[in-house]
Amino acid sequence: MAGLLKRALEEEGHAVDVAGDGPDGLWMATEFPYGAIVLDIMLPGFDGFEVCRRLREAGVWSPVLMLTARDEVGDRVRGLDVGADDYLVKPFSLLELAARLRAITRREDHPRPVMSTVGDLRLDPSSKRAWRGDTELHLSPKEFSLLELFLRHPGVVLTRSQIIEAVWDFAYEGTSNVVDQYVKYLRHKIDTPFGRRDIETVRGMGYRLRAEADR
Repeated sequence: MAGLLKRALEEEGHAVDVAGDGPDGLWMATEFPYGAIVLDIMLPGFDGFEVCRRLREAGVWSPVLMLTARDEVGDRVRGLDVGADDYLVKPFSLLELAARLRAITRREDHPRPVMSTVGDLRLDPSSKRAWRGDTELHLSPKEFSLLELFLRHPGVVLTRSQIIEAVWDFAYEGTSNVVDQYVKYLRHKIDTPFGRRDIETVRGMGYRLRAEADR
């Protein structure tokens, strides 16, 4: 099941890490800033309820989607009471899982509208489509994820390490040059054809998407 979900979410453009038991999941979720956590209740070591409870006690507020075969009301209530944001009962649709993940990631402290927009750049995570003005952009999954990351942090300098953690995963063993290459690919699709230079290189630090106020 974990392998299937990993492949499905990667095809959606997400960077995905898998933990095989409760202690590993707790360690990974406290060490790395995940955008969302899919948490199975039936885990070795200690169960998903305990993982979620300890995460919240540790001040980790990444959105949590509980995933389990249990469908009793008491279990659903317990999951929500220990800090989960949503609950999905097996068997489930992968489309519904992806939609629920999009929904809970919009519940963070800062605004997360359904459509990400900065200036005339727009991105729809649900349909995997993006536009510059009225022109639709044709992006690879990694290019799409990179653009989505920039749109969520306009005006913020993102280091190569931050980009790798968000678009690839913490276990990525390649070099940071892959970030430079994909930024180049993205510029050729969203900036160059439109005579724009909105993705800026900040020397010695990383990259930044110009905020709307700077345009």
